[in-house]
Amino acid sequence: MDILFSLLTLPYAPVRGLTAVVRVIAREAEARQYNPANIRRELEELDQAAAAGDITPQERDRGQQQVLDRLTGTGGAPAGSGSGATPARRPAARRRTAAQPRRVDRRDDPERRRGW
Repeated sequence: MDILFSLLTLPYAPVRGLTAVVRVIAREAEARQYNPANIRRELEELDQAAAAGDITPQERDRGQQQVLDRLTGTGGAPAGSGSGATPARRPAARRRTAAQPRRVDRRDDPERRRGW
């Protein structure tokens, strides 16, 4: 069955390969974007440019705010600006607390099979 499936889906192999490459590139780009070493380097470059006089202190502050907004995931737009652009966020992982009961699969319950 696997051989038949492989033969039938062989024309789609380049598409599967391309999507795998795109996923790897996206994962790497995200890892670099949120890497603390890269964030620190960008902030230091802004400070050096301001110290050298290449940018004004206001431009440095704006650049720092953009870097920190990217790090924290906030849009940085003031409330009511109407930009509507919100960055994509990963959903928070749900953890079961001690107060939440564990879900039980009742299909394998022996008492249920007996009709109790």
